[in-house]
Amino acid sequence: MELLLAIFLVVLTVIVATAFYYEHPKAEIPREFTQRKKLYLLHYLLNFGFGLAKFLEKVGLTTEVHVLRVTMDGLPPLKDNRLLIKDLRFEKVQVRIYQPKIPTTGQRRGVLYFHGGVGLFGSIWAYERTCRYFARKSNSVVVSVGYRLAPEYPYPAQFEDCLAATTHFLRTAEDYGVDPTRVVICGDSSGGTLTAAVAQAMVNRKDLPKLRAQILIYPFLQGVDFNLPSYQQNKGVPVLLKERTLILGLKYLNKDLSVMNEIFKGVHVPEDLQLKYQKWLSPDNIPEEFKTRGYKPRKIYPSSEELYAKAKPIFDPVFSPLLAEDTVIPQLPEAFILTCEFDVLRDDGLLYKKRLEDHGVKVTWCHLEDGFHGTVFLAHYGSMLSFQSGNKGLQNVVNFLKST
Repeated sequence: MELLLAIFLVVLTVIVATAFYYEHPKAEIPREFTQRKKLYLLHYLLNFGFGLAKFLEKVGLTTEVHVLRVTMDGLPPLKDNRLLIKDLRFEKVQVRIYQPKIPTTGQRRGVLYFHGGVGLFGSIWAYERTCRYFARKSNSVVVSVGYRLAPEYPYPAQFEDCLAATTHFLRTAEDYGVDPTRVVICGDSSGGTLTAAVAQAMVNRKDLPKLRAQILIYPFLQGVDFNLPSYQQNKGVPVLLKERTLILGLKYLNKDLSVMNEIFKGVHVPEDLQLKYQKWLSPDNIPEEFKTRGYKPRKIYPSSEELYAKAKPIFDPVFSPLLAEDTVIPQLPEAFILTCEFDVLRDDGLLYKKRLEDHGVKVTWCHLEDGFHGTVFLAHYGSMLSFQSGNKGLQNVVNFLKST
C-alpha cells in the first residue's frame, strides 16, 4: 500500500511539475486587473490541465486534445424545467435546440450559437449553461451547433457545418416557432470567427431570409499581425496566452509548429499583401487610449514566399474574416462586438468594429475594462470561477438580443 502511495505521489509530482514547466512562467497579469489572485488561481488550474494532458499523451494513455475536450465539457448542469430541450440534426450536423416553455403570442427570435475551442475542443455539452441562459433571459429559441472538430475533421469542416446549420434553420425556422427574419448568429472566441465567416458567406444568398444580426464575443479575426498592441500588452494574460493562440491555431490548420517564430515576426505576409492589409490592420486604426499600457511598433522583416506558401490558409477569410474584401463588408448584418481589455484578441474586435462602421454597418460595442479571454464562458460556473466582467458581458449580450 505504501509503495502504491509513493508511486502515486511521484506521478502526481511529475504532472504538476510538467504543468508549471510548460505554462506557469508565461503568466503576466497586469496590476490594473482587479481580481488578480482569482485569475492566478484559474491560471494554475489551467496549467494543471494542460500539464496533465501533455503528460498523459507522452505516456501513451490518451491524446492531449481528448483530455482538453473532457475537461472543457465539465459536469452537466441540472435539469431545467423552464426549457424544452431537443437533440436533432440539421442535415448531418448535430444540434441542440432550447425552446422556452412560457407562452408567447407570436413567433420568437432565433439564435444560432457557435461554440469556442479553436475548432479542436468545445461542444454542445460545454456550452449547455450559456445556451440555456440566452434562451431563458432573452425568450429566444437557441440552436447550439455541434460542428465537427479537428484534427479528426480537418479545417474548414467546422465552417461548413456552421454554414449548413444556419442555412437549414433559416429554411425551417417557422417549424420551431421562430420568425425567419429575426435569426441571429452568435459565437465566442473561435466561435466568433465562425460567426463572422458565416455572416460573410450569407450576404449573396438571395434564396434565404437575411440574418438579423451577428454577435461576436472576443473573436479571433486575423492571423496576419500578432504584434498589435493587445498582443504585446496581454501576451502573458490567462487564459489565452499569445504563444498559446498561435500554437492552437496552427494545430487547427494542421500546420507545423516550427513556423511559429517567423509568423510572430510577420515573415509569412508577402509585401503586396502587407500593403493591401495595411488599411484594415494598421495599429493607427486602434484608438490611442488602447496603446497607453506600452506598445512599440513592430520591426518589419523581409517576407518569405516559402513561408507564405506554408501559411496560406491563414489568409482565407474563413479563418481570418477581417481580411474579407470591401465588396462583402457593407452587406453584413448589424453587429454586436464584445472585447476585453486584458485579451490578446482585443484589437481584432476593435479593428473589425471600425471596418464595419466605416462601411455603414451598425455596431453595438461592449468593452469589458476588467475582462479577459473566456470570462463570459466562465460566468456560469459559480463564485470560484466566475468574474464580474463575465456577468456584465452576458447581460449586455442579452440586452442586445432583446433589441433585435
